[in-house]
Amino acid sequence: MATRLPPVHALSAFEAAARHHSFAVAADELCITPSALSHRIRLLEEFVGERLFIRDGRTVTLSEFGRRYLDVVRSALRTLTEFPLPYRSVPPQPRIKVTVPPTFARYLLMPRLHEFTALHPEIVLEIFLSVPLYDLSLSESDVDVRFGAGNYPDTTTEKLFEEPSFPVASPAYLKTIGPIEQLADLQKATLLRSALEPWQPWFEAAGLDWPEPSSTLRLDDLGLLLEAIRHGYGIGLTRKHFAQHLIDSGEIVRLFDISLARPPHAYYVVYDPRTRNRTEVGVFIDWLKSTFGNL
Repeated sequence: MATRLPPVHALSAFEAAARHHSFAVAADELCITPSALSHRIRLLEEFVGERLFIRDGRTVTLSEFGRRYLDVVRSALRTLTEFPLPYRSVPPQPRIKVTVPPTFARYLLMPRLHEFTALHPEIVLEIFLSVPLYDLSLSESDVDVRFGAGNYPDTTTEKLFEEPSFPVASPAYLKTIGPIEQLADLQKATLLRSALEPWQPWFEAAGLDWPEPSSTLRLDDLGLLLEAIRHGYGIGLTRKHFAQHLIDSGEIVRLFDISLARPPHAYYVVYDPRTRNRTEVGVFIDWLKSTFGNL
């Protein structure tokens, strides 16, 4: 049976918090958010099955078990640190952990990422996917790109861009239900739902006093929503940078000339201000803003 080992990143968080008697100071030292450090401590406490700290407001003190465990952890970390490495003198390569929504990653980031890597080949990017509207904590990433309303407490949040949303359908679907020429014709159509692209704001822009659809297929991913439209499941809302290639190829068609100029959700870059002080993180945030700020 394989030996289960404690996560090293949680051990270093525990050691720093014990040394400083403060989660906030330890988080600052490790260049992570206090919530991320708390998550690491909880992870380690779950692993050992004991409380490591006694929390009293903002003050943290080691539990009896925590004091005994700290000696073991420090000994293990010291052994790892002092082990002679042949390439120890080589400076570590700067790394950035980036979390992005899947549709943004596929349609917008990947086609342009070569520009950043060409400018900064020395920086290693580690890209992870998040779920819009659900993954709201900074977790342990250095930079988040989020699709939402832009209300993210305890972070620095800067809008990247927003663009109008409009309805589209596949030609095959329109053949099955007949032409959609007047707004009233939408009543005979299946309006695909998404929390990311709600219909009611567009209804208001179109002068329609209609409620949000409640019984049709729901897809809380913009890429999946677009695929459902393309495959003829109904009519949905989308945006130019996601749908233009399908419109140009004739796989979907735009309906009406009515756009919702300011949809409820846009793209934002979100980060802890302390993390931005790292040169590589600041460079990447600036690149995101210059690349996507003028779409």
